Amino acid sequence: MARPIWSGSLSFGLLNIPVSLMSGERRTDLSFRMLDSRDKKPIRFERVNADTGEEVPWKEIVKAFEYDKGSYVVIEKEDIASAAPESHESVDVEAFVDAGSIGVRFYEKPYVLVPGKKAEKGYVLLRETLKKTGKVGVARVVIRTREYLCAVMPEGDALILMLLRYPQELVDPNDYKLPEGSASSYRIADKEFDMAAQLIESMSAEWAPDAYHDEFRERLSEIIKQRIEAKGATAKVTEESPHREDAATNVVDFVALLQKSLGENRRTPAKAEATTPVKKTAKTAAKKTAKKAAKKTASPAAKKAVRKAS
Repeated sequence: MARPIWSGSLSFGLLNIPVSLMSGERRTDLSFRMLDSRDKKPIRFERVNADTGEEVPWKEIVKAFEYDKGSYVVIEKEDIASAAPESHESVDVEAFVDAGSIGVRFYEKPYVLVPGKKAEKGYVLLRETLKKTGKVGVARVVIRTREYLCAVMPEGDALILMLLRYPQELVDPNDYKLPEGSASSYRIADKEFDMAAQLIESMSAEWAPDAYHDEFRERLSEIIKQRIEAKGATAKVTEESPHREDAATNVVDFVALLQKSLGENRRTPAKAEATTPVKKTAKTAAKKTAKKAAKKTASPAAKKAVRKAS
């Protein structure tokens, strides 16, 4: 089975549910290599200086931001590290909103949250409560070195973590020239509406995602298979590494934590600006205390997984 991207916790209020973040998509694109047509050898891409044409070793390469045409400011590793978010091991829910209030353009990429050992109760509690209330959790999560906005939502037996786009990443549709005004402005007759509605009704069906396939990929895969067989070769099959179970042995009194969270009206405020310094609060201290306690009770394998993920 697939390996987790990281192992940590899903937190809201004072509840922390140990989880593993697993990929929720499967890449099916066919990957090609470029070869020299004369001898069928792979083409190597080199890093060369634009002025001298000489190859530049990795140790001499730095990152820079082009703030004007031909003008750069070098960004050091320390600069990137100082801007990187601190938390690498938790999904911090900041608010719960109506599931239908998030526009479809905000959704970007799915992941699956898998509960750790003995974390099933908290996982199911959150999953079923979200189903009953019609809410989704808006949270922040750090994957590798970048912080993402995300939504935690139920789907069947799973909790899905869906990465969201920030508003500034979306283009306002009104930036484009779109047909404005009512239908009458375009001389659309009632008969045309009726015929369009009849056509839509005649083509209506239940959503069945399994009925749709990437036909281009399937045809191209068959061509590749035939070419391989014609050469007397066999395709290589890569086996996935076994799934690593996460150890989480905390026994939690959910009722007490829920009551305490409600009593304190625990809700993480949304961050106003990325450049605004955030002061440490009682919430931050409580979270650190909870994490330390979790680390003390977790097995060595879990600690190693957390360190590796961070």
